[in-house]
Amino acid sequence: DPEYDLTHYREKLGMVFQSFNLFENLNVLENTIVAQTTVLKRDRKTAEKVAKENLEKVGMGSQYWAARPKQLSGGQKQRVAIARALSMDPDAILFDEPTSALDPEMVGEVLKIMQDLAKEGLTMIVVTHEMEFARDVSSRVIFMDKGVIAEQGDPKEIFSNPKEERTKEFLQRFLH
Repeated sequence: DPEYDLTHYREKLGMVFQSFNLFENLNVLENTIVAQTTVLKRDRKTAEKVAKENLEKVGMGSQYWAARPKQLSGGQKQRVAIARALSMDPDAILFDEPTSALDPEMVGEVLKIMQDLAKEGLTMIVVTHEMEFARDVSSRVIFMDKGVIAEQGDPKEIFSNPKEERTKEFLQRFLH
């Protein structure tokens, strides 16, 4: 579908993984600065300003900036990973199961941040088992089964009236 062709995002696609991928030897602020200065060649002052703005945006204010990843909860680490991705000024962010490594009480706070980003107009490609989130936030849903697209379309249609039997089976397990 040409409308959803993502090839033009190659240069500006941010990624947030389920395992956070933070540098353990760097503090929160440095984890959010290092890619900007290395990849984008931003000067330190600008990178720090962008990092701080994005850390604040995801609820990781100045009280966390000196902390090392081992001092943070899973939800806090994921918020740092989101701030790091945002700091690269992406056109879109790919989230690969961003809540799968989190304690159940942390899932909601990370999903809330993602929901806020969607409201701001950030394009997100989200691989998730969080069906309520996908239903409520998505503008398009693609259901995959064994690596193949089984069904795709409008979230309201997919979630309320799936056409494929495999989609129906999956949604019954996760939504009822």
